Amino acid sequence: MDSKTSAILADLEKTAEDFWNVSHQTGNFISMLIKATGAKNVLELGTSNGYSGLWIADALQYTNGHLTTIEFWEKRQCLAREYINQCGLSDYVTFKIGQAYDIITTELTEEKYDLVFIDANKQEYIKFFEAVHPLLKKGGIILADNITSHASKVKPFVDAISNHKEYQVQVLDLPDGLLMAYKL
Repeated sequence: MDSKTSAILADLEKTAEDFWNVSHQTGNFISMLIKATGAKNVLELGTSNGYSGLWIADALQYTNGHLTTIEFWEKRQCLAREYINQCGLSDYVTFKIGQAYDIITTELTEEKYDLVFIDANKQEYIKFFEAVHPLLKKGGIILADNITSHASKVKPFVDAISNHKEYQVQVLDLPDGLLMAYKL
């Protein structure tokens, strides 16, 4: 990671509560996972101000991959675009604006993803899972944030993916809880 990206990430960490960003530890883990698996095609649900997207795009620069990130709030996505551009990572990112479920089920139906990161409306995690499941490659990974911090809201999703015969699941002890599911 270059010094410009590191500096912007450090600045964004000061606004983590305002933008519901993942922790530094979670961002670092996602980055390492992308590099370790060689993931090339990543989908992020919930761009916010681009904090996690910077971690992902930086890792995809290493794997020569690409991130598609979806955000409902245009103002947040504008911030994310600005930070991605400042870090020279815009070639690795496609931004989509609108309802994540609608975009997945209308615009992304032909895509195949190596990794999907879910960090959007917690009560819709179950819908997001149902929509991205057919788009995730065998051997792909779903990551979902806020599994312990919003346990009651994400319970239907956690129950569904944990009992799904095509997934091996583990909740990682990272801040707010990160679910990792490997598609068998």
